[in-house]
Amino acid sequence: MLEMSAKTNLLEQSNYRYSLQDVPDPNLYRDIYDYESVPKIAFNHRRVPINMPSEIWITDTSFRDGQQSVDPYTVDQIVALYQLMSRLGGPYGIIRQTEFFVYSEKDREAVRRCQELGLRFPEITTWIRATKEDFQLVKDLGIRETGILVSCSDYHIFKKMKLTRGEAMKKYLSTVALAFEAGVMPRCHLEDITRADFYGFVVPFVNELTKMSREAGIPVRIRACDTMGYGVPYPEVALPRSVPGIIYGLQHYSDVESELLEWHGHNDFYKAVTNASTAWLYGASAVNCSLLGIGERTGNIPLEAMCFEYAALRGSLDGMDTTVITEIADYFKREIGYQIPPMTPFVGRSFNVTRAGIHADGLMKDEEIYNIFNTKKLLNRPATVLIGPNSGLAGIAYWVNENYQLTANEAVTKQDELVVKLKEWVDEQYAGGRVATLSVNEIEKKVEELTQGRLRRL
Repeated sequence: MLEMSAKTNLLEQSNYRYSLQDVPDPNLYRDIYDYESVPKIAFNHRRVPINMPSEIWITDTSFRDGQQSVDPYTVDQIVALYQLMSRLGGPYGIIRQTEFFVYSEKDREAVRRCQELGLRFPEITTWIRATKEDFQLVKDLGIRETGILVSCSDYHIFKKMKLTRGEAMKKYLSTVALAFEAGVMPRCHLEDITRADFYGFVVPFVNELTKMSREAGIPVRIRACDTMGYGVPYPEVALPRSVPGIIYGLQHYSDVESELLEWHGHNDFYKAVTNASTAWLYGASAVNCSLLGIGERTGNIPLEAMCFEYAALRGSLDGMDTTVITEIADYFKREIGYQIPPMTPFVGRSFNVTRAGIHADGLMKDEEIYNIFNTKKLLNRPATVLIGPNSGLAGIAYWVNENYQLTANEAVTKQDELVVKLKEWVDEQYAGGRVATLSVNEIEKKVEELTQGRLRRL
């Protein structure tokens, strides 16, 4: 049967409607996931079209998934991070939502304190156990939307829950019915989707969800969860690992609109950011992230990374204040005691610091040569150098100019007497067997000595 597509304005064959395959034994994709070797990436050479939504945004799970992998945040810390996140996302809500636990009184206090701030973005949502009492609790708190776990791979259905696919679907649908009964919008977390039988369980299940949603008059959000980081962004990759295939399939065979489709990924194979961008490109409006990528095992999609991915894809920050990213990183270090690996992009201590003299020489001539973008403007983090055995005259000159914020007329060059003498002193330190980088305090003390107090850090 042919029908006119509202999306493409072309005559298309009506979609085949997949039904549940209630198999007696689990499909564990042992040809891909044999557990004793690296998971394989299989191709089927089927391409699906890029389908970037008209609007894309970021959602946050720092107070849910992120909080499960560090010492629990205090209420004050949650409130402070929530405020910083709101400033980062800007007035148009590029960071659209953030999810909270509501199990304990402390969890609920954090929700209430953040609600009292009256901020429009990010919207406060929750993640709950699938019980009637918890749905009522969410409604009583004035929360519009809540997350519900609906594991979709046979690893979880057969091996963890000890159910059949039919039994799991019945259980999940009855849980969603409780949300509708309470007047709460459910966000269904399709856990482990990259090991799930996509057409044998995922699509038939989501079809039932959308049918129930229409009958209840309440939307259902679908969160595709790459729980183990198995997702692959490449074109022509076969399911269940294909990110393009998953997003396309949910839209094409289950009629999930972009604004109700969200990607949640992990970084086990270093693909979290790329997979999230791919989900945007192929039709998901939302990608779910956490601050600094903190999350289960290797972590979630770093929220700060997706702020820059958004700007790269859209050509604009659309009101985001990315300098807040540096404030967030400082807060984690200062108030929470979280140690950020120094090479971490955008937030690590050394992400825009060079130790090589040849690089420092380039920075002196034009910062753009060795800096990714204007990090002072976008992150309030000027490019800088560390002084060590390989810094050279250029590195020392650049460090002096930046550290003392010397104007163009005041700036020293490689030939300056101060730089030459400072280089001789540095060489002496390492000739004596030193290995560690020189500290700022050590260098400033020596500069003050060599300039007889003319240059002094205030």
